[in-house]
Amino acid sequence: MADQSDVENAIVAAIAATLYPNGPTEASAVADGAATIRVYRGWPVAAALHADLTNGVVNVTVFAAGEPRDTTRYPSNWRVTTAAAPTLSVIVHRNVVTFGGTTAAGQMAGLSVNGGTYVYLVQPGDTTALVAAALAAQVIAAGLLVQVAGATLAVPGARQLFARVEQAQSAYRETRRQRQSFRVSCWCPEPILRDQVASVIDAALANTSFLTLSDGTAARITLAGGATIDQAENAALYRRDLIYATDYATILTAAQPAMVFGTGTLSSPAGSISPLLG
Repeated sequence: MADQSDVENAIVAAIAATLYPNGPTEASAVADGAATIRVYRGWPVAAALHADLTNGVVNVTVFAAGEPRDTTRYPSNWRVTTAAAPTLSVIVHRNVVTFGGTTAAGQMAGLSVNGGTYVYLVQPGDTTALVAAALAAQVIAAGLLVQVAGATLAVPGARQLFARVEQAQSAYRETRRQRQSFRVSCWCPEPILRDQVASVIDAALANTSFLTLSDGTAARITLAGGATIDQAENAALYRRDLIYATDYATILTAAQPAMVFGTGTLSSPAGSISPLLG
């Protein structure tokens, strides 16, 4: 789920990409590439900031401004994210089943033999051979003859045989939405640099409607204020603050199990998703 720190990190990343469009090891987008700029979360340490300003290094900080405000306004229903296809594959030829592709935890492999169903949930570190062996063990326990060789199994004399692979899907529910402002402070050793840095940042964020957060959600970002603060008498400090308001969601995520065989129903008490496994 998205936290205040995730929004701060997203703002820092957006600013860093703007000030260093060709990467942090290349020239900056300010003062014909001559300016050195640090971009980070939090409030600067006085001694470190003084040293940077003395050496002509600009600091850009991102810090929460004010208290968050609850802006929840959408129904708290479960929603399925973009469906993911299984990376595990299976081929059936007559009475021979061969597993291929790449295994991944959370995928499910199943056999239907003579009307009986057998399902295996792939575990971390499993191989296609282990998947075949695990299903073969279930079929053998049901009293049927099974021959296994690597990722291939055969069921001699099977009247009906087919196989499936499925992928569990991710679902999410928005539990809360909040509005939080963040102060972007440009700490500069001279007023020209202050104006250039702030202008580049503000132009880029003005062209950004949403910031992508680490959990895949997006935060709406808008300008909420600003101020210019000069303290040249103390430490050759020329500062400009840009305040941006963000609106972002707190979500819960859960795995939606896949149904490999059989029939199922979907029920939605309080928006829940309840598939039946067979």
